[in-house]
Amino acid sequence: MSDYSVGIRLHDVREGTIEERVRTAHEQGFKCAHIALSKLISTYTTDDGALTPGFAMYLKKLFAASDLDIAVLGCYLNLATPDAAALKKNIERYRAHLRFASLLGCGVVGTETGAPNVDYHYEEACHSEEALRIFIENLRPVVEYAEKSGVILAIEPVVRHIVYNPERARKVLDEIDSPNLQIILDPVNLLDTWNYTDYKAIIRNAIDVLGKDVAIVHVKDFDIIDGKLVSMAAGTGIMDYSDIIGFIRAQKPYIQCTLEDTKPGNAVAAREFFENGAVR
Repeated sequence: MSDYSVGIRLHDVREGTIEERVRTAHEQGFKCAHIALSKLISTYTTDDGALTPGFAMYLKKLFAASDLDIAVLGCYLNLATPDAAALKKNIERYRAHLRFASLLGCGVVGTETGAPNVDYHYEEACHSEEALRIFIENLRPVVEYAEKSGVILAIEPVVRHIVYNPERARKVLDEIDSPNLQIILDPVNLLDTWNYTDYKAIIRNAIDVLGKDVAIVHVKDFDIIDGKLVSMAAGTGIMDYSDIIGFIRAQKPYIQCTLEDTKPGNAVAAREFFENGAVR
């Protein structure tokens, strides 16, 4: 038995109702799940007004019946959009998710860090100081609400988003200065074709700069295919996991680690690979 909890994005589990997916995740040996309501439920609404205490209690009992923790409630919206109406709606969506997470018994609402445009695409301006300023300014009220809700808001650095490296993430953490703002560490999301050859040093640097504030680890692999960096299930690419496994075992007992980019046919193998120390 590993000293960390391995889970899965529930929308990567074999298609079915949320009830069926929860059971499947349990049957496949997972201990926790990352859930994104809009990707799991299509037969009824999951808009802000639907996130009631009753709905939370239903889901809480559903997951508990399969001995599955809810590790992360995903809310991946753009906090740097220049569209004022969309920004207001996005902030309200984050607040609804933070309230809902507190009722679910889920400690983390997870998010990425956006782009300074309306359709959330990468452009050079993503890496500008102005984009970072806008993101921090719009993040503040969400973190304040996280504090009131008793839930952690965890941001995920991604190489093509505003917070694109560990140093940029550290600046956000230090400027907001809240124990309710922490990090989802996804090593592969820090990589692209221009830096992947240094990926071991990049992972070690991320651990050094952000380690104490890491709340969740996302787990996937990567390879270079036709000149592009492609992410894939753990154990199916070229990544050396020794530094991340060492970090988890030394500094993060029982942390929740959720697999990404698995398929129904390789999810169990990916789980077993990572639980067994990711030794190839």
